[in-house]
Amino acid sequence: MRILHTSDWHLGRAFHRVNMLGAQAEFIGHLVTTVRQREADVVVVSGDVYDRAVPPLAAVELFDDALHRLAALGVPTVMISGNHDSARRLGVGAGLIGRAGIHLRTDPAACGTPVVLSDAHGDVAFYGLPYLEPALVKDEFRVERAGHEAVLAAAMDRVRADLAARAPGTRSVVLAHAFVTGGRGSDSERDITVGGVAAVPAGVFDGVDYVALGHLHGCQTITDRVRYSGSPLPYSFSEADHRKSMWLVDLAADGAVTAERVDCPVPRPLARIRGTLEDLLADPGLARYEEAWVEATLTDAVRPADPMARLTERFPHTLTLAFDPERRPDDPDVSYARRLAGRDDQQIAEDFVAHVRGAAPDEHERAVLRDALDAARADDAVREVAR
Repeated sequence: MRILHTSDWHLGRAFHRVNMLGAQAEFIGHLVTTVRQREADVVVVSGDVYDRAVPPLAAVELFDDALHRLAALGVPTVMISGNHDSARRLGVGAGLIGRAGIHLRTDPAACGTPVVLSDAHGDVAFYGLPYLEPALVKDEFRVERAGHEAVLAAAMDRVRADLAARAPGTRSVVLAHAFVTGGRGSDSERDITVGGVAAVPAGVFDGVDYVALGHLHGCQTITDRVRYSGSPLPYSFSEADHRKSMWLVDLAADGAVTAERVDCPVPRPLARIRGTLEDLLADPGLARYEEAWVEATLTDAVRPADPMARLTERFPHTLTLAFDPERRPDDPDVSYARRLAGRDDQQIAEDFVAHVRGAAPDEHERAVLRDALDAARADDAVREVAR
């Protein structure tokens, strides 16, 4: 069975001030063409179809167009909700839409109920695990402490139990939206940290033939059977080195997996350039970035006059401009942002306590801070779902 694995469309999202709807529509066309030309048997979309719980009308219309075009191909599609989606909104009409071959899986309680498709070698069971917000699903999965690993492990127990009851030789595919250990993140993914740990080990998914992951925006291989497709378009300059693509996965009769990357059309390359303004304007080596979307960081000791206007004369698609004057590490003017770079919320909170009080928090106080941060993230998740 040939599977086209994609995820993280983020319909409705902009790239800085650039409206990406046209590029997203071009991607949908590319997806449909790839399905037809490469003779895919099924499309899987592993979450974050939309960029937010209540997407703009234009994004909803594009999604509607995508569903109609996929259904017209007669090729089944299995799709789950991600942490950016409203599971309830995305799942409206799932039963009716399923009759057209578009299978929406947004209900955590249905993790163990697969979409079963067949080829010449028998059945393939597709299990959709929508994004599982631990604070919201811990009761459904009867876990004592809300955490990503605990709820995903419980969901996978349901998958394995259902699979064990099926005919021998039934192959299996899991769609999941999670941060798996070994994956490389970027700035454009929403933080899903709960309990101090966002990542789950790949071993949670043991027992199935292929795991089609969503959430991280870089296409990457965790193991031969566990892969991220990544987002088809860039959504932050931290993705400047990404090759945007989808996975075309062939699942053999014995469950063996072979995978090929299929490139996606990207409107412009991304470039991150750094240096003094005069150097950036004069360096001939930067000519290759003149038609790219540019993030420029100026290192001038004194902020130059009209830097954006001057930059855009050479790099007309400059979207962001930052200032990071080169100073000695012991310079008292080193920015607060630089001091915080690479530190998580817990470390920042602990450092603040130490700064104000003159002594670092003890273990009990660290636990209180951790619980408070987790509660704040859980509240954010509840408010997002309520929208």
